[in-house]
Amino acid sequence: MKKIMLFVLAATLGATCGWAQAQEKFEKVRVYFEQNVQDKDVEVKFEATGGSAGLASMKVSAPDGRTVIDFKATDSKLGMRHLVLESPEPKNDGQLQKDFPAGLYKFTGTLVGGTALLGQANLSHALPAPAKLIRPRSEEQNVPVKGLKASWSAAKNLESIVVLLVQEKSGREIKVNLAGNATSFAVPDGFLQAGQEYKLEIGTVSKEGNTSYIESTFTTKGVKHEISQR
Repeated sequence: MKKIMLFVLAATLGATCGWAQAQEKFEKVRVYFEQNVQDKDVEVKFEATGGSAGLASMKVSAPDGRTVIDFKATDSKLGMRHLVLESPEPKNDGQLQKDFPAGLYKFTGTLVGGTALLGQANLSHALPAPAKLIRPRSEEQNVPVKGLKASWSAAKNLESIVVLLVQEKSGREIKVNLAGNATSFAVPDGFLQAGQEYKLEIGTVSKEGNTSYIESTFTTKGVKHEISQR
């Protein structure tokens, strides 16, 4: 009886004096689906931010109890502060939904200093309706390099709209996150160059965080070479 009482007393004193492992919440955790409408594929993305210190390890368990992520920064003294992990992108035929069921995902992690982190995020399988591009039209040619305003129509009650404009050869890009009721974006003059092909992506983001992307390409008007007459 004395041994039991001494053990309980020691455990209580340990917790009071800070001997027990400290626990905190992740700064941010997310899990969501992202689909490409034209390619008819879908992926799941996990995001986690530990805080000011780096993560030494992190696990994520699915609603059915399976461990779907087991990350370790084994030989790093600083760890990883922010993690973004993506699944493969299979066709949207149900296999991703089966492997990552809807429901509550639990995040557990450890910072390099030993502090334990806890977090949770809900995954929904409901994907928002995609936007419908109005301008520029898909594969449109001779688009002016100045004064371009991309426009689209989209469903109501969206969390946000993501616009991504990329010139793939040079790697130049613009990415903006707009309000859910946005229907246009004015491309800054000076970004578009003459005679180049660009890819435009519009993403509709639901209240649950899932995103549906449509994409198209267009080509800007080329430089005119005028021949002077003498």
